[in-house]
Amino acid sequence: MTVQSPSFPPNAFELLCAQYAQRLPAQLEDLTGPTRGTVDLPLHVVWSGRRSYGLEQPRSRMGLYRTVLAEGQRQDLIDFLNRDLLVAQWPVLRTLISRPIRAVWEAAFPELTTAAAATAA
Repeated sequence: MTVQSPSFPPNAFELLCAQYAQRLPAQLEDLTGPTRGTVDLPLHVVWSGRRSYGLEQPRSRMGLYRTVLAEGQRQDLIDFLNRDLLVAQWPVLRTLISRPIRAVWEAAFPELTTAAAATAA
């Protein structure tokens, strides 16, 4: 996958994309994380600051997803993210994450781009 952005030097952007691409699940259906309750992230994902997130609170849930997308490894993505919640939140979430993360996820999973376009229409 080669994605370039004018706001990053090409090599840095491509390096970040490659790092995030290695963490992707094989398919969105692999994301079987919880849809309710409280999620406590492990220290290897959040080493300082907030570690506990309530899924019923939209801002808290958005914070959890931002953190896991940016810092989580493949198994963390699978364990803590839920496919349906990710797709539902994507139109807003995509504006809160870095360009490399957004580019990698939307290139790998076109249904995220469709969800974002449907909300904008």
